[in-house]
Amino acid sequence: MYEIALIPEGNVRTMRIAITGAKGQLGHALQAVLINDDLLLLDLPEYDITNLDAIVSTLTDFGPEVIIHGAAITNVDGCEADRDLAFRVNVVGTRNIAVAAQQVAASLVYISTDYVFPGRDEPYGEYDACQPLSYYGLTKWYGEQIVRDLCSRFYIARTAWLYGDSPRNFCETVLRLAAERDHISMVTDEVGSPTHAMDLAAALDRLIRMPAYGIYQFSSEGTCSRYEWAQEILKLAGVEGYDLRPSSNYQRAARVPTHVDMLNQMGAAVGIEMPDWRQALVNYFAWRAAR
Repeated sequence: MYEIALIPEGNVRTMRIAITGAKGQLGHALQAVLINDDLLLLDLPEYDITNLDAIVSTLTDFGPEVIIHGAAITNVDGCEADRDLAFRVNVVGTRNIAVAAQQVAASLVYISTDYVFPGRDEPYGEYDACQPLSYYGLTKWYGEQIVRDLCSRFYIARTAWLYGDSPRNFCETVLRLAAERDHISMVTDEVGSPTHAMDLAAALDRLIRMPAYGIYQFSSEGTCSRYEWAQEILKLAGVEGYDLRPSSNYQRAARVPTHVDMLNQMGAAVGIEMPDWRQALVNYFAWRAAR
């Protein structure tokens, strides 16, 4: 079983929580972690966050104490190809959720990304200047500003390289490609912090029960390249001697940061720590085997 660092049982109060993007990797993890809470699960096609009147009505009827807003267009290259859709979902949709949160007097958790930063060798703190390189990163940065402008009680939670309960996550993609091809290539010049969705969900569970509003950075401790991440995945899966090749300068539609290391200063200040990325991956494979 995957071990989740939850608050001791005696301190847990059942809450009414709405989750947008409930069918995604984080949405699935939140449902597993918040299993004792009263949840409203929002996702397409039943619920469309770009429809202001409909989403306000839905949330008003439910009356959440907390809204965890994870719904977004997260295909980074896809956001470059269809900027109108990316803006409508990631920006207008976030405005709608923020308006609804204020109307129903709920606190709002906005899930953001390491892609709000341009990348550098030095780690980023929570209040370092953002300068996104991609349109995806820009829409998420707009979302952060909307939440700060419109909401009186909010948490902005940045994360990185999220993987979890999905056949399309990076781990499963590497294993699928290794089974289909005699070799694969992974870049060495894109460095970040692979983060298991269950670890992020557990951190959010603790955070919303404090409460301690503000900006947080919940990614795994430590960094690696995509190539190093794939190496570790193959090793833990028992795939010996596979021809995994390092590469660089991969051409893609979006500009992405080459090196982002986010500090968890504010989370650590309230006692929320994230595991090392290697340990998180070990835990993921244990969870995967137990399913």
